[in-house]
Amino acid sequence: MESGSTAGRTFITMWRDRGGNFGMMTALLAPLLFAVGGVSIDMANMLMSKNQLQDATDAAALAAASALVSKEQPSIEAAQEIARKFLRTQVAGAPSVAETESGADSEDDGVDVGISETQNGATGKTFKVTVTAKQIVNFNAMTRLLGQDRVTLETSSTAESATESKNALSMYLVLDRSGSMAWKTDTINTAKKSCPNYTESTWSKYPNLKATSPCYVAKIDALKTAASDLFAQLEVADPDSTYVRTGAVSYNASQDTPGDIAWGVTNTALYVNALEATGGTASGNAFKSAYQKVTASAENTAHASKNGQVPTKYIVFMTDGENNYTSEDTLTKQWCDTAKANKVEVYSVAFMAPSRGQALLKYCASSTSHYFEAEEAADLVAAFKAIGERASAMVSRLTK
Repeated sequence: MESGSTAGRTFITMWRDRGGNFGMMTALLAPLLFAVGGVSIDMANMLMSKNQLQDATDAAALAAASALVSKEQPSIEAAQEIARKFLRTQVAGAPSVAETESGADSEDDGVDVGISETQNGATGKTFKVTVTAKQIVNFNAMTRLLGQDRVTLETSSTAESATESKNALSMYLVLDRSGSMAWKTDTINTAKKSCPNYTESTWSKYPNLKATSPCYVAKIDALKTAASDLFAQLEVADPDSTYVRTGAVSYNASQDTPGDIAWGVTNTALYVNALEATGGTASGNAFKSAYQKVTASAENTAHASKNGQVPTKYIVFMTDGENNYTSEDTLTKQWCDTAKANKVEVYSVAFMAPSRGQALLKYCASSTSHYFEAEEAADLVAAFKAIGERASAMVSRLTK
């Protein structure tokens, strides 16, 4: 009985003695702790590798897309190889899918380059390059204790580029040549020492006003300069006169003979440069003629035959005054409404015009950004330049 009690006490004492538990627990948990440490290291490595691979695919896609619209214009296959080589350079030293999964001789290096080509306007092309890359990240020995040897990372990038696209347009100018267009601006004409400087108060002496110095730029001459700037921009955008057609009509107390719409800007420039300022103001029929010219079926046919497109239609409407009769305002507004309803973009320029003239042009403009107020010769030139820039951007768009 005594020996049994001794044995029992010994067992209880051993059970209660925790001195060796730390060593046992350490032995049991050590692999897990090592594995956790290994995972932390590998997670950081994976994140860095993922970012590097993403940067590499971004750069490879951009390199191929840029090459396709360069002067060399490589084939689709050559552009794909450009992307592959670029990617290999960026991730040099990292194990590929081929080396780790498919063998060193495999053509599957984990890189896929897809390129699609679509038409961009009548003459251009748009390219979409998608680069997908896979890369193996091998785990360290500690992480492998969890039974996983490696992981495959995958990233994808897309880039687009386009060659120059030409877009067709037809533009018709409606220009005021009433008597007030002969009046002076406040801009000095440095090409002349003196000239008749007409104003509202001296207009009754036309054409016999005595020359005075300095000579100021007349409004009609400022108009010719402004129109010339617009034409120059269109000519740069379409040097071969393949996409742009222009025409013009002037008016004073009645409409002048409308000019025909023709390819390029030469004929329209001649029409504008021949304008002389005289008479009253009546814009209704002139605007009507402009609308009928740009929307004629023959206009679409001309473009279809030469460039295969349906042109964007523009009317540029300018005055420096107000119509002699309000009925002309009403008629002009009717044709402005018709033009805008039929998707003709109407730009309007009020050149040193009184409030009623400004109100009419504001009404006719397609939007507030299509309306310009010019209080000086330089303002008029700037307004026509802005219109030319917008139209030129429509003709020739380059996106790389």
